[in-house]
Parts: sequence; structure tokens; C-alpha cells
Amino acid sequence: MKFLYLLYADESKMPASDSPQMEQQQAAFGRYYEELSGRGMFKGGDPVQPSKTATTVRVRNGSTKTASGPATTGAEQIIGFYVIEAKNKDEAIAYAAKVPSAAVGSIEVRPIISSS
Repeated sequence: MKFLYLLYADESKMPASDSPQMEQQQAAFGRYYEELSGRGMFKGGDPVQPSKTATTVRVRNGSTKTASGPATTGAEQIIGFYVIEAKNKDEAIAYAAKVPSAAVGSIEVRPIISSS
């Protein structure tokens, strides 16, 4: 069963890109990726650019409207995503708890609807 992880964190509290804290964070994500890949669970995923680069698209009554920024506002923004394969939701939740950013943000776990 496939699951989508949406990784959320407060971008204003993220370490600077050239800092030792960012290097530690990247190393932690690398170890997490290796664990998922080694178990055949990793199906896709990447970090995303900051929310200020987002464009939100809405279509209402046949008219397309765009707005700069994320679709929702709040203290946490989407910082990345994973698609994983797990035996069940319990296993997916257990591996979501291992995502390094879960300690400072949150991980939304959603089952993916199978297309087959």
C-alpha cells in the first residue's frame, strides 16, 4: 500500500543552507532515505523550495485565478514529500515518526488511492 508523506515545518526556524545544523539535517535525511531504500519502501520524494516560491491555482466558474504563495497559511509550511510503500497504515505511521523533521514539525500521512 502506498502512502504520501507531506513534511511540514516552520521555514523561519530552518537552519541556514551553509550551516553545520543544515549539514547535520541533510545527513539525517540521507540516513532515513538509506533505511527506506534498503527496505524497498522508498518510491519517490524530494524537498521543495520555500513557500514564497509557490503559486496557488484555483478555477472558479471556468476562470483561472492564481495567487503568489501557498494555498494555506500557518506556522508550518510544506518542506518536502515522500511516497513510500508500507504493509499498512501502522507501519507507515511508524516510519513517518522516523522522518528527521518530525521532531520539529509534522508529517501528514495519507494513503494513496490505487489506480489499478
